[in-house]
Amino acid sequence: MSWLPLSFGAPMVLWGLLALPVIWWLLRFTPPKPQTEIFPPLKILARVLKREETPQQSPWWLTLLRLLMAALIVAALAEPVFNPREKLPAEGAALALVIDNDWASAADWGQRVATAERLIADASSNEVPVIIAFTAEKPNAEIGPFDAAAALDRLRAAKPRPIPTDRPAVYARVAATLESLPGASVAVLADGLAAEGDEAAFNTLLSKNAARVVWAVSDRPALIGLTGADNQVDGFELTAIRAPGDPAPAQVTAGAFDDKGRRIADATLTFSPGESTATGTMAVPFELRNDFASITLDGQRQAGAVRVLDENSKRRRVGLLSQAEADQAQPLLSPLYYIRRALQPFADLAEPSSADLADAIPQLLDQKPAMIVMADVGTIPEQVRQRLVDWVDNGGTLVRFAGSRLVAGGNDDDLLPVRLRTGERSLGGALSWTTPQAVTDFPKTGPFADLAPPAEVTVTRQVLAEPTPDIVERTWATLADGTPLVTGMKKGKGTLVLFHVTPEATWSNLPISGSFVEMLRRIVQLSRNQGAAVANAEAAATSLAPYRMISADGTLVPPTPDARPLVPGAGPLPVTFENPPGLYGSETGVFAHNLLNAESSFAPLVRPQITVPVTTIQYAFDESHNLKGPLVAAALLLMVLDTLAVFWMGGLFSRRPRRAGTAAATTAALLIALGALGGHTDIARADDAKPGDDRAIEDISKTRIAYVQTGEQSVDSISRAGLEGLTRFLIEKTALEPGAPASVDISKDQLSFYPLIYWPIDPAAPMPSQAAIARVDAYMQQGGTVLFDTRDQFATGIGADSASPATERLRDILGNLNVPPLEPVPSDHVLTKSFYILPEFPGRFAGSPLWVAASLEASNTENRPVRTGDGVSPIMITANDFAGAWAVDENGDPLLPTVPSDPMQRIYALRAGVNIMMYMLTGNYKSDQVHVPVLLERLGQ
Repeated sequence: MSWLPLSFGAPMVLWGLLALPVIWWLLRFTPPKPQTEIFPPLKILARVLKREETPQQSPWWLTLLRLLMAALIVAALAEPVFNPREKLPAEGAALALVIDNDWASAADWGQRVATAERLIADASSNEVPVIIAFTAEKPNAEIGPFDAAAALDRLRAAKPRPIPTDRPAVYARVAATLESLPGASVAVLADGLAAEGDEAAFNTLLSKNAARVVWAVSDRPALIGLTGADNQVDGFELTAIRAPGDPAPAQVTAGAFDDKGRRIADATLTFSPGESTATGTMAVPFELRNDFASITLDGQRQAGAVRVLDENSKRRRVGLLSQAEADQAQPLLSPLYYIRRALQPFADLAEPSSADLADAIPQLLDQKPAMIVMADVGTIPEQVRQRLVDWVDNGGTLVRFAGSRLVAGGNDDDLLPVRLRTGERSLGGALSWTTPQAVTDFPKTGPFADLAPPAEVTVTRQVLAEPTPDIVERTWATLADGTPLVTGMKKGKGTLVLFHVTPEATWSNLPISGSFVEMLRRIVQLSRNQGAAVANAEAAATSLAPYRMISADGTLVPPTPDARPLVPGAGPLPVTFENPPGLYGSETGVFAHNLLNAESSFAPLVRPQITVPVTTIQYAFDESHNLKGPLVAAALLLMVLDTLAVFWMGGLFSRRPRRAGTAAATTAALLIALGALGGHTDIARADDAKPGDDRAIEDISKTRIAYVQTGEQSVDSISRAGLEGLTRFLIEKTALEPGAPASVDISKDQLSFYPLIYWPIDPAAPMPSQAAIARVDAYMQQGGTVLFDTRDQFATGIGADSASPATERLRDILGNLNVPPLEPVPSDHVLTKSFYILPEFPGRFAGSPLWVAASLEASNTENRPVRTGDGVSPIMITANDFAGAWAVDENGDPLLPTVPSDPMQRIYALRAGVNIMMYMLTGNYKSDQVHVPVLLERLGQ
């Protein structure tokens, strides 16, 4: 069942959607679970007169949520597919997949694999075996039949190869396998290029029990290959090809790369409309051209668009030298005429401007040639001779031609490969032939070994070599009588070569033959490698190991395990599975083995005449999407939302204790308490935030004890250490967990954040300003308490005639405050029993009483605790140095000794601090216990 662009694998399941109205009715009339609440006194009192109700039906949004969840589950079970594809004819006795995985398939290999996967999936659904064969694999690769899983594994393990297809052999193997599987489906996934033997291959494949055919074609742009890269005189000439018949013009850019992968040159090749060949030239200096290691066509990610280069593609500078004067009227008689014509296509020629050898040889050597050709040059001037010898020893190739001057110059062991006889041998002379001598087969040890001996070449005159033991090893070409025509030898890193005839057609017709050009070309190749082994015939007969291979996508990679050594030979070598394209040899010298050559061409593959039904498809990725997974995930998400909604409606979230909520409630309670103290505390809104609000929130998040900054470092440090010690004791002994003590500057800091402020009086500290004292007075009037500590063991009362300096300073401070009447803490005061039972309040000293605000009826000792109410004294005064007794270091050890030295005195001092804090935070709640009988009576208990 298909409703484009959506289809269902099990459409009958969709009938389950008819059950949605029934589900809606059940959910609509099923009320949710009643909500329960933990006892909230005020809320229940507000609902005393209301009747408890239970919802009659489920909320509409919850019903809609559940209906949608049910619909998603039904749709998922129907196996929906978005953008479904048509099922391919993969049926019958088997499915035979024949896939081109050659270099031309690299550009769209991913689409080719996706297409084959769809075919295998359809074969799996039809439960038919799969035969899978690749046309660019090993000849003995297994092709099946396989089950769908095994075929899929082989498909995903395959990769494109940088070699041509071998359709005849592979199609024959597939046809042989199909003989036992009549009525099979055959799927041809071709690369689109015709190859030799295609017609016979397709006839063999489709004539063996093929009942139906799937023909896959590519819609990608036409391939472009690089068939030539020749290093000419003016530049590197490139040749590219494409399939014929394309009416559209095309342009492609080629880039040249050195052996390190750097791009060093570019060229543009343009295909005219309807043309299949394009040429272009990289016009760069030959020194830069000699650094070319490979040339690649941009945008063509396949092996045919890459061409690797070896020494044969590198041009070398060749110096030409002759002592004969040029005759413009008779150029054919010039000693350098035939040499120049032979070398010009593959070398850059350099000639000196002077005929004097003393000047000409240095001029040539300054241009750093790879080879120097001397045409009938006799004696070398002594002043330049050693420099020429050093050049040969360092790798230069010196080629000399015989002539009258050479014979007259005599032997030169450093610049000739063999010793020469005096005089020359000619037809009719003293050492004469009766007939002209022909050239015999070239020796196997020389660079001309693979050349055919020129039958048309004859020699009528020559320079003879002295017979020596090594004359045979140094002979590169011989005449019919066994005398050498060309001799050569290695000298140092260089090479010496001698042609025993003149360079013009006077002693022999060799200079006007084609063999003369090829012989000079081989010598130039030899000079390029500076005597490397790959240039001579011995290496030509030896196999070269794989060095760098061209992959199917056109990149240079290390050799694959399947690559085998290559034996170079004359003419283009075939590219096979064991000899893929690339470089063969080693770092000392390489041989370029390219995929395409000058005779290569592209022809489009034409579908053969097929008598069975054919289904034509295009390579493409599978764009269909199975929606079963996303629908199930959406249903699960709705199920989670439904569960959370049920928990919320059941009151689960409103009952759980939350630390964040507790912290928020504590903060709100503190803000309300501060508002009650001040009567006008403002709570800033987020959009009214001011600098310092963050610190204010931090100060009210926890209860903190503050101390006044006196400006004296020793006093302030003892105050802080003392309050830290009291804080530790409070945390250990009570349920209160105060925050870290705070230091306040009474002239500018907010004081209302702290329930108690400890003020150590020091006469050396500066006197607070009137504004600061006024702020302290306002703090005390609004409910805060200040604990003054003169720390001088004051015991005679603050009104005594004699007073210490600290007491005098305290009197000056209190003179500007609205201080209520004071009295020592009575024995029945709440401070004596707010937490511990304490008869007195010692500190570091034990002689001073603790002064607090006097009760309203101080004379009525019996009723005073009842009549004092819940008020807290705004002021406390002592001289016992509370902070000195409370002070501890980082390890919790006391900082100062008590006076007298009594361990229990410090314990009593800490207990006094606990009582003071409890008194500040709870008020006179102890004195209210006497009212319990009256309160119970009023409540009717």
